[in-house]
Amino acid sequence: MITRKTLLAGFVAAPLAAALGIGPVPAQAAGKSVTFAYQDMTTPIRVLMESGELEKRTGYTVKWVKFGGGGDVIRAMASGNVDIGEAGSSPIAAAASQGLPIKLFWILDDIGDAEQLVARKGTGIVSVKDLKGKTVGVPFVSTAHYQLMFALQEAGLSAKDVRVLNMRPPEIAAAWERGDIDAAFIWAPVLTAAKKSGTVIASAGDFARKGKATFDGIVATNAALEAHRDFLITFVRLLAAADADYAKGGAAWTEASPQVAAIAKWTGAAPAEVPAALSAYRFPTLAEQASPRWLGGGAADALKSTAEFLKAQGRVPDLAPDYGAFVTTDLVDAAIKP
Repeated sequence: MITRKTLLAGFVAAPLAAALGIGPVPAQAAGKSVTFAYQDMTTPIRVLMESGELEKRTGYTVKWVKFGGGGDVIRAMASGNVDIGEAGSSPIAAAASQGLPIKLFWILDDIGDAEQLVARKGTGIVSVKDLKGKTVGVPFVSTAHYQLMFALQEAGLSAKDVRVLNMRPPEIAAAWERGDIDAAFIWAPVLTAAKKSGTVIASAGDFARKGKATFDGIVATNAALEAHRDFLITFVRLLAAADADYAKGGAAWTEASPQVAAIAKWTGAAPAEVPAALSAYRFPTLAEQASPRWLGGGAADALKSTAEFLKAQGRVPDLAPDYGAFVTTDLVDAAIKP
């Protein structure tokens, strides 16, 4: 029986296979499996997840598990329940500061304007300074939290001046709907819904231009990097193909397209809201991944800068001696080779 899911998977798999010249499926990894922790960011990886191409190309079983925030992903990896996961630069920096045995091997996205501080209309909040005495929801130790604390500091406010609540995205959505919070620093799809009855006060891109850049990345435990290296190299190639497909034909990723349907399915976003959410991110190419801007040095610098800020805020007790030790270009370098 051909289901809608089967058809959708076929449609979204085709561009990936064509981009890589994918032929017959190997069976050498039969019986192997990994657990991947993902979040609700609207990025091209969801198209790869829907296509099933990773499983077809590697013979692996991939258990895709959705998490509410990067901090939750890192904790699951630390406990041994997750092999690979998506997390923002802030929780990755916190993990590195604690010496957790993980490495960043892929920049999922340059956040840019994809995370924003939005205030409810009628609260009188028109600037960051107006947050004094107000209630703000944000997932703690996330990139949005890092940006929020920097915004408060820059505005001359401290965490004591604002009631900052630790909330996962679904909790922020519910609290916003009830009117329990005055503002939130969050990403789509919750951001998209909040903006319908709110006003954007600041964007992560604003602070990136002031030297506080943030990104989402994919990290793996050291054990997974060793045990599943060939699988991860194929994964990187397919990730690059998905991003390249969007870069080349993103204008066709409309509300009615199979790509947007896949993203909506995996994230819970409304299809009509996906194209705009996608356009707020920037997706480094395979060649750019290993460049000095990203895995070749810039990512480690960003992690160090983020960790220094987190330490000043009392979020991490100590700094790692070398944040470069938690970043690797090995998989990207291997994926670039013919």
